[in-house]
Amino acid sequence: MNLRQFLGWAEGVGRLQVLESTVDPDVEMARVIRALEGQAVLFNRPRRAGWRVVSGVCGSREHFAWALDTDNLGIVPTLVNALERPRQPSLVSEAPCQQQVEGSPDLGKLPILKHLEADGGPYITAGVVVLRDPDFGRNMSFHRLMQIGPRQFTARIVEGRGTDTAWRKAVSGGRDLEVAVCLGVPIHVLLAAAMSPPKGVDELVIAQALAPTPLVRCLTVDLEVPAECEAVLEGRITGELADEGPFIDLTETWDVVRQQPVVEIGCITHRQSPIYHALLPGGLEHKLLMGLPREPTIFQAVSEVAACRAVSITPGGMSWLHAVVQIDKQSEDEGRRAIEAAFRGHGSLKHVVVVDVDVDPFDAAAVEWAIATRFQADRDLLVFEDQPSSSLDPSAALSPGRKARSAKMGLDATIPWTDASGRALSQTERDGFRKISYGDVELSRYLS
Repeated sequence: MNLRQFLGWAEGVGRLQVLESTVDPDVEMARVIRALEGQAVLFNRPRRAGWRVVSGVCGSREHFAWALDTDNLGIVPTLVNALERPRQPSLVSEAPCQQQVEGSPDLGKLPILKHLEADGGPYITAGVVVLRDPDFGRNMSFHRLMQIGPRQFTARIVEGRGTDTAWRKAVSGGRDLEVAVCLGVPIHVLLAAAMSPPKGVDELVIAQALAPTPLVRCLTVDLEVPAECEAVLEGRITGELADEGPFIDLTETWDVVRQQPVVEIGCITHRQSPIYHALLPGGLEHKLLMGLPREPTIFQAVSEVAACRAVSITPGGMSWLHAVVQIDKQSEDEGRRAIEAAFRGHGSLKHVVVVDVDVDPFDAAAVEWAIATRFQADRDLLVFEDQPSSSLDPSAALSPGRKARSAKMGLDATIPWTDASGRALSQTERDGFRKISYGDVELSRYLS
């Protein structure tokens, strides 16, 4: 299920736009990607010789379903199963990602996109970083990388997370931290990298549980990487700091400029005729890839208090701050308990709506209908004041070096089991809240 297999499938089902025009990675390409958002786009002639560029790889839930060999409703259960039953990947001696070796790399030869004129520089946005923590072992995660020289990036490393912890240990010991930046990664590996398992759980064993993920040893650093990615940048995170930014984030607003660690690249390996994956910051692909891996953690938390059937982190909430949870309600208070559990399952969640099994959580109009017909604000609204929140929310209380704080809201839009006076509703009365169906008809009998 590597990137090239995805492109073959996408072309076969009409989900791929192939562009033969010469397109410049400096600003122009990002505009084209935005105009074609929701589709996979392959640029065969970027203004960088030797590479092709693809975007929109993760721009649809159907793409994830294909990669996991399931349907849209099967994505979350598949991710939950991988979290609960990880598997060790195999190690191979030869790999496609090492067909070509550049021992004296020049990042200027890569089609790294500058997305907007005001960006701090060209940015790698779909690079998966593999490193090893001396205490917790191998770790895989996403980091945006701003090119600042022929062999250097500044890396946005979020404070307190796995990469930051490992880097600080290395720097305090007077060492650099070895890393491998993987480009053109298979979709299931991208998903695994975007998940947040407990410390000490290797994301690559989660990837193996999703689909076969053979690994190969790097040539110049002591790390293993997915053998079927398109390219690998081998290097180290140094103790040197430099400006990172400006850059737009998930919110499609400007993130601040920070002093961040400098990454030195010492070797590049890649496939023959490599394909570079360009992920548009703030675009649908960014939102889905960031938000979808939080659906299984919400699913797991809600399943502890109710029969959870589905979870949708919605694009309108930047695929990060808003969710809809579908439950098979068995008692009056399960809607409220599901709201509380959803916030435990995803700490950055700001607003959540809980619906019954007859409401499609992926259909915004259906969810709004449930709120309109089943929700009463004085009875079904839960508000939690001054909660730990997400720095991606510009309306939250933001202080440098401190966790963002925000009010949070849950709407129980399930069918009520009691009326306004507290009287229990009969099953017949509860059924009165369900939408009436006209039934199916065979239109071919009526249309010529």
